Amino acid sequence: MDEKEQNNQKFKAIPVTGSTSYNKTKKNKSGFGKSVMLPFVSGVVGCSVVIGTCFGVPSIRTKLLGNTGSSSISTSNNTSTQSDGYVKQTSLENYSDTSVYAANKILPSIVGIKIEYTVNSTSIFGRSNSSAATASGSGIIISEDGYILTNNHVVSSSSSESNSYYQISEATKVTVTLFNDETEYEAKIVGQDEQTDLAVIKIEKSGLTKAEFADSDDVKVGEFAMAVGNPINMTSTVTTGIISAVNRKITDSDGKTYTCIQTDAAINSGNSGGALVNSEGKVIGINTLKLSGTGIEGIGFAIPINSTTDITSQLIQYSKVKRPFIGISGIDLDETTAKKYNLVVGVYVKSVEDFSSAEKGGLKAGDVIIEADGKSIKSMDELNEIKNSHQIGDTIKLKINRDGSEKELTLTLGEQP
Repeated sequence: MDEKEQNNQKFKAIPVTGSTSYNKTKKNKSGFGKSVMLPFVSGVVGCSVVIGTCFGVPSIRTKLLGNTGSSSISTSNNTSTQSDGYVKQTSLENYSDTSVYAANKILPSIVGIKIEYTVNSTSIFGRSNSSAATASGSGIIISEDGYILTNNHVVSSSSSESNSYYQISEATKVTVTLFNDETEYEAKIVGQDEQTDLAVIKIEKSGLTKAEFADSDDVKVGEFAMAVGNPINMTSTVTTGIISAVNRKITDSDGKTYTCIQTDAAINSGNSGGALVNSEGKVIGINTLKLSGTGIEGIGFAIPINSTTDITSQLIQYSKVKRPFIGISGIDLDETTAKKYNLVVGVYVKSVEDFSSAEKGGLKAGDVIIEADGKSIKSMDELNEIKNSHQIGDTIKLKINRDGSEKELTLTLGEQP
């Protein structure tokens, strides 16, 4: 996880991994089966971003095809094209053709994922109980020999899913169901990355149809979008919409910030880890988040596929992601806060980890970082962005304010534990 002091955020995310059923090994008189669902469906005030994932009913609307490269779907004489490459209007028949083509292209590369885990609970009378539980999610085949990309929260429990009355274990078993194949293949977890909410699992099977990726940097607002996944165990479900926004920053309940593609294609519990594809059936994102609340519909988010490439490679090679590390916890100082405490705008160093790059480079608690590599710093997010642009072993130059005097430091970045 990036070094960060959690700040107040407008949106919060609640981990959800699909429809959950509880097969109790013992009779529970305290009503555990009901109360255990509270973290998934309650505790949300107003609107919240729900890590969950996706199901829904397809909606028909005018197709807005952006300039996504050559497409196998031809437009009829009812369609006119502008000089910038955008389709000005199209017929409902062409929209249907596009949907069918995209679905047929991507469906063989989407899998359903079932996770089994254990819930250990304690009743209000102090009685212990152990229950078997299952949840569902989705995944994208990324190699012919069985590697599958999904969300980390699909295969990993979250601390927010446990409380003083019950604890949810890590996955005890992961199984995968392929398109048009009811066989359940046991999968092993190859690697996980909590920071980016990505994970790679693998099944022992060859000859699979791997998904084709598009360039998510080329995605434009208004383009056709299709979400594909395994909502509430309804395998191979597709929903359609458009790209509502790009580069949308969303912060979850753990304080992690994601830069996402926003879509109005229906995304619901169980679609986590599934694909968001363009009109050619090529993956542009991984369905991950949903904005949920009274009166809110059609606001879902996908992690851009371009941002997953390096992460996926490292998860397969190292089972984790190797990141540079400074070794501090910090607090953002905006103008108001800085003025209140007679400090300067920047990042206040709350603590420095022993033997870290920060300690070795001379950074101390109480310092305020005002520049990194010559760029002004106002938040931990900005500092992390500059740090993450480096490799382990690189140097980073910091300008700090210490007791009213400015000082320059050079740190050699270590590896994040």
